[in-house]
Amino acid sequence: VLEELSGQSPIDSKARYTVRTFGIRRNEKIATHVTVRGPKAEEILERGLKVKEFELRARNFSATGNFGFGIDEHIDLGIKYDPSIGIFGLDFYIVMGRPGFRISRRKHCKSRVGAPHRIGKEETIDWYKKKFDGIVTQK
Repeated sequence: VLEELSGQSPIDSKARYTVRTFGIRRNEKIATHVTVRGPKAEEILERGLKVKEFELRARNFSATGNFGFGIDEHIDLGIKYDPSIGIFGLDFYIVMGRPGFRISRRKHCKSRVGAPHRIGKEETIDWYKKKFDGIVTQK
C-alpha cells in the first residue's frame, strides 16, 4: 500500500524489545514506514487531509512544531481495494523544519538550534491554516 501511495520502497520497523502483553517479540517486524520529501510529500499530505476534511485537533500539533494524524482506511486515499491485501489504516506524521536545522544532526561541529530559530506549535498551526485552509478545533 505504501509503495503504491509513495512510489518508493517502504522499510520495515522491528520491535526493540519483547512486550508480552502486546504479544510481540524482540526484532519482530511490527510496522512499515516511508519517508517522503518535497512536492510528492505535499501531494500525499493533501490526499490525507482530504480524508480528514482538512480538520485537525489542536492536540495533533506538538510543542516542537510537528504534527500528525491517522486515517482508518487506505482506500479513502483513492487506492483501489484489493481483497488479497485487505484494509489498512495509515498514520501521517509531518516534521517541520527550516534551513539550518541540520546543525543539530550533523556529525562534525554539532550544535543546538537557537530558540528564535525553532518552530513552535502556534507557528505550525498558522502555516497549516494558510497552506491548506484548514480548521483546527480545540476538542
